[in-house]
Amino acid sequence: MAANGKVALRRRRMEQALTHKQRTRARILDEAAKAMRTLGINGIGVAALMKRAGLTQGGFYAHFASRDDLVAHTIDRMFEDSKAMVSRHLDDQPPAEGLATLIDAYLSDRARLAPERTCPIPSIASEAPRLPGPARARFNQGVERFEKAIADCLAALERDAAEATAASVLAEMIGTMTLARSIDDDGKASAILKASRERLKERLGL
Repeated sequence: MAANGKVALRRRRMEQALTHKQRTRARILDEAAKAMRTLGINGIGVAALMKRAGLTQGGFYAHFASRDDLVAHTIDRMFEDSKAMVSRHLDDQPPAEGLATLIDAYLSDRARLAPERTCPIPSIASEAPRLPGPARARFNQGVERFEKAIADCLAALERDAAEATAASVLAEMIGTMTLARSIDDDGKASAILKASRERLKERLGL
């Protein structure tokens, strides 16, 4: 094989290996995100996580320096999902309709019953103060991005005190979902979500 051909073959093999490593890392993060949303940060155990991902425990350190490193990247991964969810509502519709549908989706029974696929904040907010520094910084950044998206929408609607109102709206949404998930009476949980949806939209004039 000519020298150029050997170089090209090595390059293809390196690209394939990199792609495989990226896919493997993404699979680990997907499983970690599900575990963290449903079990909290302490629910992430390296051995169990790698088993769920179909990988050996020894392979973990090819992707992450430590468990704390995994937690930080998992928070990034979850907030990327959250950002996409917010964008689907606020970027693709007029401001009033977008904010109304975001509130309805966030405070829905569907979201209540699927913590593994929805916003991570209600699942991990209580643990955030005890996160390692890098993970806590990423959590704070994720919350701030969500709050800013709501504030931008309110500003577009010419609402007064858009930033302060956005902080209040997000806090109510997070607190309501956290409370609804803690109640074992489905009817009462649904009623709490419904009341919050209606009061929020009424308060915002949506």
